[in-house]
Amino acid sequence: MRPDKPYIATSKRRLGRRQLLRGMGVSLALPMLEAMTPTFAAKASHTNPRRVFAVCNNLGVLPGQFFPSESGRNYTLSPYLNELAKYRNDFTVFSGVSHPGVDGSHASDVSFLTAAPHPAGGGFRNSVSLDQFVASKIGHLTRFPSLTLGVNAKAGRRSLSWTDSGVLIPCTNNASDVYRQLFLQGSPKEIARQVRKLELGQSVMDTLADQSKSLQRRLGAHDRDRLDQYLTSVRKVERRMAASRDWEERTKPKPSAPMPHDPKDSSAYMEKTQLMYQMARLAFETDSTRSVTLLLDSTNSPTIEVKGAKISDGYHNLSHHGKSEAKLKQLQAIDREHMRLIGNLLGDLKAVKEADETLLDRTMVLYGSNFGDANKHTTDNMPVLLAGGGFKHGQHLAFDRQDNYPLPNLFVSMLDQMDLGVDRFASSTGSMPGLR
Repeated sequence: MRPDKPYIATSKRRLGRRQLLRGMGVSLALPMLEAMTPTFAAKASHTNPRRVFAVCNNLGVLPGQFFPSESGRNYTLSPYLNELAKYRNDFTVFSGVSHPGVDGSHASDVSFLTAAPHPAGGGFRNSVSLDQFVASKIGHLTRFPSLTLGVNAKAGRRSLSWTDSGVLIPCTNNASDVYRQLFLQGSPKEIARQVRKLELGQSVMDTLADQSKSLQRRLGAHDRDRLDQYLTSVRKVERRMAASRDWEERTKPKPSAPMPHDPKDSSAYMEKTQLMYQMARLAFETDSTRSVTLLLDSTNSPTIEVKGAKISDGYHNLSHHGKSEAKLKQLQAIDREHMRLIGNLLGDLKAVKEADETLLDRTMVLYGSNFGDANKHTTDNMPVLLAGGGFKHGQHLAFDRQDNYPLPNLFVSMLDQMDLGVDRFASSTGSMPGLR
């Protein structure tokens, strides 16, 4: 056997990957199956649910324009937060927070919702993201356990969503594709074809589970544990397939907005962002899902268009401003537009009524960045705000900017707000104080 050939070591002899798969009876790549999880769901709930929408701009904002200089409830809005003045009592801004151990410069965006440390390390393996943890608990209540969205996101390379096996879930970059998935009903033939695919897939899962039993007897204890984890993941996918079949013949909801037209040019970054915010709102409004992520892949964006401003350089190049006045002016225009779009999103969510509350009251909107300062590539002092979701807002929670407070504590509070009975997540040390 060649020394570079993958294998599983046992106390008896080396077992090649091809032999492993042959022993299982099929050639199956689990990551592809896990990446399918956003399309699987079960019965919907008709109660007023809580939801989470997490947004990450992987080039962040200019810190001096974002963070308030005062803490507490009577803080003066910073220049950027002034764009959200109308909703100041609907959000909380945080300073002095970060993910312990998360470094790695541009690689750090993959840990925004997982807090997995050292993402640029050679042996890095990601962990489950906040949205997928939510999906694993309540995803069966809606047609789609989660939606993973992106703007200019590198296909198969960048995402905020990661399975419990640490596998990336690819972003959907076109708003029209999201709309079709959510609201357009297939023909009877298309539905039958999809049901047949699901039946065939479930058959493969059954075969895999049965034929792997003989293989398990040939493995050492450590490898048996790894194989058991693998098969547990397969069984999860099998259950999702069964649930998905139930949804195929159900009528999809009617949205309150028409099909969007996707901009063809990646320079229409802000327009794409606005459309994705609209897709998230429509998904929540129709209770099609309760967990959505959106990666704004600014690093992968060219010279973008901003209404009322002249942007002359690529987004990434501008982030390395080196205190150039010309670059800072353009970045401020970009950052303000981001804030304006977030304000529009909060207004749209607040305009939708659910019984005696609004959609914003029931939706936690997390907005932030993996970078505290993109110019310096620092990952501490992350800019973060949380809106809606029934929390006590209208405040600036300021923590030590030298010795940061764990941001995963906020994730614990969000999970607790969804009544998921969780007191730890990733590197958390408890819950976030001051939100109740």
